[in-house]
Amino acid sequence: MANQNDSFIDEVTEDLRRDRLFLAMRRYGWIAVLAILVLVGAAAWREWSTARAARTAQAFGDALLAAEATQGDAAARAAAVAAVPAPQPSQAALRDLMAANLLAEAGQLAEATQRYDAAATAAGNAGDKVMADLAALRSVLAQGPAMEASARDTVLGKLSTPGAPFELIALELKALALVSAGRDQDAVTLVRQIQQRDGLGQGQRRRLAELLITLGVDPEPEPATQTAPDPTRAAEVVTPGAPAN
Repeated sequence: MANQNDSFIDEVTEDLRRDRLFLAMRRYGWIAVLAILVLVGAAAWREWSTARAARTAQAFGDALLAAEATQGDAAARAAAVAAVPAPQPSQAALRDLMAANLLAEAGQLAEATQRYDAAATAAGNAGDKVMADLAALRSVLAQGPAMEASARDTVLGKLSTPGAPFELIALELKALALVSAGRDQDAVTLVRQIQQRDGLGQGQRRRLAELLITLGVDPEPEPATQTAPDPTRAAEVVTPGAPAN
């Protein structure tokens, strides 16, 4: 008799559990279905967005290459590249950098400088420090001695901060500016410091050695000392004829 009662109770309990489960499914099942649909939809949207971004980037790159291959001289090709639509700051930075390179090749340095500066601004807005610094560096090179000394010092000071992408090249340009300002000894001091830095390429080592030879100094780097002059202080550039600090 007890076994029959236990069996009956188990059946009733199972029926109650099943009824509660069905009730919960009717009441909350739509939430689970909605969650699944949201997850599937989000994954599909992510894949679609990624594919769309890839297609857009491919189309932009193809347009730039086609413009660069336009028939004509460098100035004509620069105009074609500059005409490529670039809705994103990163795209505008790349387009302006390419156009500036072509303008510099054509000898239109003033126009190239404007494009380099525009590329640096766009790259900065896109958060691309490497491209921003590259464009700023190319702008300094395009302007050459015609660039105002104070403006050049400001730009090179930012580009030569420790850890900057083109720190060593910016320091080399500082040394050249010091020579132009008649501060040969400061230039030698700075070059010696650059020679002791890690990551110095063979081409730059050769250029630094040639600069020292031009200044009548032994091109071989001196042994590193515990107390080295401050490269920032040594690289402060003044206009020719102005008193040094």
